[in-house]
Amino acid sequence: MIAILKGDIIASRKLSDQEKWLQPLKTLFSQWGSTPGDWELVWGDFFQIELKNPEEALKNALLIKALIKKIEPKDANKKISTIDVRMAIGIGEKTYSGKRVSESNGPAFIHAGEKFETLKKQNINLAIQSAWKDFDKEINLYLKLAGTFMDKWSVSSAELIEIVLNNPQATQEEIGGLLGIKQNSVSGRWSRAKTDEILEIEKVYRHKIKQLIAL
Repeated sequence: MIAILKGDIIASRKLSDQEKWLQPLKTLFSQWGSTPGDWELVWGDFFQIELKNPEEALKNALLIKALIKKIEPKDANKKISTIDVRMAIGIGEKTYSGKRVSESNGPAFIHAGEKFETLKKQNINLAIQSAWKDFDKEINLYLKLAGTFMDKWSVSSAELIEIVLNNPQATQEEIGGLLGIKQNSVSGRWSRAKTDEILEIEKVYRHKIKQLIAL
């Protein structure tokens, strides 16, 4: 059982300097495996990643979201990044291993591809598909609701989310030290980013997927 993350960067062409998001994204992907076997970034802004542990899939998707949303906007007067990311998570088996992740195949790849094709039409930027329909329905409802505020994360909110996901045991005082701000400022950002809600959704996803895989 694996997870496939399939996605693309929204409005990437609006930024004249593509390296602003491209290099950080490649660095993040490299933490999860090597290219082209585990991940590929093609056509400039389309990517596919194979994750050996499906329990980590949502956290990794959230890290990608935070990384992209913290890219400084084209208009310096705006607080929200010019670009965004659209992603589908497919969970299932892998039945064929190619030299490139784009050449591999199996239910996980099919699920990711099918779900990705529906995202733009449904105006949703993050969703999941597996063989467990009830699980998909529940988690996709949470993700749809979360999208109403994740898509509007400011650069500062995204920076906070990234640190929280990478340092789950850190106190707000420690997070403030990493961000170079005071604890009460962290508290404000924490609330605006809906951090508690994000962590709860990730926790529910992780718990449920673990149970389903164990069956």
